[in-house]
Amino acid sequence: MGRLKMLKRKDGKRSDWKRISKRSYVQSLIETEEFKGHATLLHAIQVSHPLNVRYGGKQVCILDNGYMWLQQFPSNAHHAVTIMFDADGNIVQWYIDICLQNGFSNGSPWWEDLFLDIVLLPSGDVYVMDADELEDALSQGIIDKKQYELAWEEVETLKAKMSTGDFELIKLAHQHKNTLMNAMNN
Repeated sequence: MGRLKMLKRKDGKRSDWKRISKRSYVQSLIETEEFKGHATLLHAIQVSHPLNVRYGGKQVCILDNGYMWLQQFPSNAHHAVTIMFDADGNIVQWYIDICLQNGFSNGSPWWEDLFLDIVLLPSGDVYVMDADELEDALSQGIIDKKQYELAWEEVETLKAKMSTGDFELIKLAHQHKNTLMNAMNN
């Protein structure tokens, strides 16, 4: 019998990311009325080279010297959100990882990736990413039909919340960043 492939568990610290040559990092458990879960802030003080991505016909720089990545890991949710800020503190994009679960162990928050992702740009443009990876995971037995359906249901729920302005984590980006920056500077 072949060995069952597993979902990838991704670590919030991103300590193995070699592109970032000088960094500072802080994480915190946040428990407020609007948000319960962990949040992390990675300050990419110096990078070996910028990271650019393309959405439609538009190129977006998501990592360069001085950029900050805020990650939100809400408890009991099927998504984790990474907000990329440029060196001037402007939001470059929201990147929502659809996941089986978020957790915390070995001193760091993590998420179990369910392949689908949503990108929201400040312009309001929304992109659903990696549907092909989700299809491959289902056909290879990495996920089952229930997990496949969960991923698509989460995407549709979040897109609906975005369209009505009800996706709370988007609204909390600056507040969480400021909270973590204060912790980073102390």
